[in-house]
Amino acid sequence: MTDIELRHLAAMAAIADEGSFGRAAARLGYTQSTVSQQIAALERTVGGPVFDRPGGPKPVRITPLGAVVLEHGRDLLARAEKLADAVDRFKAGGGRIDIGTFQSVSNVILPVVVCRLREEQPDCDIRLFEEEPDQPRISDLDLLFYDGRIDGDVESAKLLDDPYLLVCGNDAFPDGPVQLAQLDDAPMVAWPLTCDQPLMEQALAHNGARPRVVFRSAINETLLSMVRAGMGSAVLPWLAIRGANVESDRQLRVHELCPALPVREIYLHWRAGRTQSPLATRAIEIAVEVAAELSGARRA
Repeated sequence: MTDIELRHLAAMAAIADEGSFGRAAARLGYTQSTVSQQIAALERTVGGPVFDRPGGPKPVRITPLGAVVLEHGRDLLARAEKLADAVDRFKAGGGRIDIGTFQSVSNVILPVVVCRLREEQPDCDIRLFEEEPDQPRISDLDLLFYDGRIDGDVESAKLLDDPYLLVCGNDAFPDGPVQLAQLDDAPMVAWPLTCDQPLMEQALAHNGARPRVVFRSAINETLLSMVRAGMGSAVLPWLAIRGANVESDRQLRVHELCPALPVREIYLHWRAGRTQSPLATRAIEIAVEVAAELSGARRA
């Protein structure tokens, strides 16, 4: 049975539908002799005739063996058609993609990436996984957003620089940049000491600012709620501030810091040496486009 070819089964199905070799050949775009050769090859493989050929104007009749072959042959042809359709959709950018992300990207960058992917490929299967480990691994993910480079055999695209800014109550500081020294011993709410947070706090200390951290939370909205409640200010990356729409919040004010702290770098990673699906390739392209748009908006 491994010698049966789909073209042989397609010829058999066409003959069964049309009732003659000639009409089947016209339907398939073959010559009648070509169709006859395909049926002969099929009959050699299955070990018997699949059609009775009465000759003349009478239609051909399928044999009992042919009925068995045709039943399973149509199933194989249907499966082959589904396979061809799946391959076409995959090449066009369909299929499944697994993306690792974290809070700021999930709020700002990823929604636009997902929206554009779905506009281009409505049937694509997008799976998202959000976590912020100290030592991220790409594992079985197709793509991984992370605020920094990661170890391992990966390739990366730097998306944007994400500067740290000060978020505080309306009247906490005068307009304009806030000197880092002004944050020394000032109450502050902050992220837990994971990812880039220790580096950011070390940079504050290096510039003579050792705020009193009165509350820590990994949820940006929770920190901002505490700033509104008067618990203290917060030093957050621009993406976190944009994702929470802070600049339109009448209770809060955003200040640049002077001197500026080292920026947080946002990267998109994928496994090196692996052939990417068209969907993953397109997702990378869109992420780069979205990051460029965001960087332009921040500088404007």
